[in-house]
Amino acid sequence: MRTPIIAGNWKMNKTVPESVALVRELKPLLVAKPQQADVIVCPPFTALYPVSRELDAGEIALGAQDLFWAPKGAYTGEISAAMLLDLGVSYVIVGHSERRAYQNENNALVAKKLAAAFEAGLRPILCVGEKLAQREAGLADRIVRAQLEENIKPLMADQIRKLIIAYEPVWAIGTGRSAEPRDAGVMARAIRTAIAAKFGTKVAAEVRVLYGGSVTGANSKDFLEVDGIDGALVGGASLKAEEFAAIVKSAS
Repeated sequence: MRTPIIAGNWKMNKTVPESVALVRELKPLLVAKPQQADVIVCPPFTALYPVSRELDAGEIALGAQDLFWAPKGAYTGEISAAMLLDLGVSYVIVGHSERRAYQNENNALVAKKLAAAFEAGLRPILCVGEKLAQREAGLADRIVRAQLEENIKPLMADQIRKLIIAYEPVWAIGTGRSAEPRDAGVMARAIRTAIAAKFGTKVAAEVRVLYGGSVTGANSKDFLEVDGIDGALVGGASLKAEEFAAIVKSAS
């Protein structure tokens, strides 16, 4: 059975003191009742180390929002996998739609980042998803499959088993709109079908698929009850301790 995952992507929010305060507020809400889900928080780079010290190998794992594909070198402003590991990071988001849009990250670059994460021992959360015009044109399945196939091209079966995939329809991120749970389930099955075509059904069955896109405490249960959805990548709601804890509990 696949263990559910609830990951909070804080994006470009929270100073160091604010990040520490949020974690301190969140921890007792989760420790009070043992969780049956893997819980991850992904603060901005500046807060990774102080948040890591607060977590101290407890109920919550630490994730980063991005990494660079090279291990070191003259890449001003970039962060390597080794640097993340040094801060206590275990997971890393790769290919988020906001980076694909604002930093012009393409599928080839995302593939290199995935390979770098695995080589260093980080667990990547790969984001895929379509734009509204693509969904309205009936191309959502084709777009997501193309992203996925390009992104995982350099990976091996043992790596795929450890890969976490977040289906995030671009039009639902930060808009207050969310996909219908049924549609998210259809896309989760399409993702596993694409993986099975290359690596077999047994490998595809081990991959955890999350839904992301305006997930809240009010709608998370609807998504998490859908067959094939193994958790959520949460944006704005992860900035509120009680709401994020409610989402975690809905997965448990």
